[in-house]
Amino acid sequence: MATRECYHCKEEIEEGTPHDCWTTTEENLTRGLSEDLLDAWERLRDTAAEFGDQRIYASHRSIMFSRKACYFFVRPQRKFLEIWFFLGRKLKDSRVLKMVPASSVKFGHQIRVIHRDQVESPITDWLREAYDASESLHPFAKKKRKRS
Repeated sequence: MATRECYHCKEEIEEGTPHDCWTTTEENLTRGLSEDLLDAWERLRDTAAEFGDQRIYASHRSIMFSRKACYFFVRPQRKFLEIWFFLGRKLKDSRVLKMVPASSVKFGHQIRVIHRDQVESPITDWLREAYDASESLHPFAKKKRKRS
């Protein structure tokens, strides 16, 4: 039977066979992490889960944390965890490697974590702020109107 190579995952797929390489699991994305990174991941996930009601799911190469919209995500890499979180303000800190506007009211911030001990304040405070602000930064958030 004829095969083709998937453009995304480079896996050989038999023609006519359904294939969805975008669907993955947290386990697949964290498999192969060093012990330090796995400990950091578990602490990060547990901390975020304590914030409240949310959806945590894997998507392509990232693990997403969302309420109505994603408020932060993690891309597990071989040597670090790449974390992106969204705030309604620009954050200036040496731990923030990159800051990009994600919308007219929201800014994405990138940090890297390599050890469990890094998953503490101020990083956990920023993630909590992102969780708390995510509803008001959502594009369909209800705006309070001023009466004239």
